[in-house]
Amino acid sequence: MKLTFLGTGTSQGVPVVACRCGVCRSADERDKRLRTSALVQVQSSNILIDIGPDFRQQMLRHQVDHLDAILITHAHRDHVGGLDDIRSFNYVQHRKMDIYLNAEARTALERDYHYIFEPHEFPGLPEADLHTVGEARFVAGGVEVTPIRAMHKTLPVLGFRIGKLAYITDANHIDDSEMEKLRGVDVLVINALRKEKHFSHFCLPEALEVIERIGPQRAYLTHMSHEMGLHAEVAKELPGGVELAYDNLEITI
Repeated sequence: MKLTFLGTGTSQGVPVVACRCGVCRSADERDKRLRTSALVQVQSSNILIDIGPDFRQQMLRHQVDHLDAILITHAHRDHVGGLDDIRSFNYVQHRKMDIYLNAEARTALERDYHYIFEPHEFPGLPEADLHTVGEARFVAGGVEVTPIRAMHKTLPVLGFRIGKLAYITDANHIDDSEMEKLRGVDVLVINALRKEKHFSHFCLPEALEVIERIGPQRAYLTHMSHEMGLHAEVAKELPGGVELAYDNLEITI
């Protein structure tokens, strides 16, 4: 299994428009972050986690020519804003796109992208089949997935475990029962917005606490804002086995 970080930035990305801070002006490619998304490749299956507003650019950059399924963590625009661009895959693959999400995200997509889900005869519109995820394991694109329930302040969000990989973003609380689903993972990806505490995302110390509790062989931090600091400097502060993810990083599990 291979995981590719397509984007590792927060809702504004890095650099932030009109910002002149040292991170946003950095020449280090690891400090240039598109909105958070990841591609999981299991044998011949391509599973996308989140489809943000940089989706088109990310697909072209990585020359992705097919997608078997999309997993949605939640329906904030930085995680679903690229949905309209599934049209290309609809056309090439001759089928609707299978999308897996919780009930809250489904309600939001059906409202915000109503033109996709209403009956229509206009050719060329995106086509998707929405599959509501509960607590049970499910199969997406031929791959077994375990949903991990978490909270993004008051919004229920989903993380996903695929084999020895677990991926959680935009969370600031995970119940003990859901933590147990993470036991035994080799690789844990978790959000860490910045060093200072935040009202709806894990900050760096909180993310490190979760990592220590789960004890994966390797952990990667994602969904980082420019407030986290320069990649090269923050990396020196992290404990062994923990790394800052960056766009285009590929890891094998």
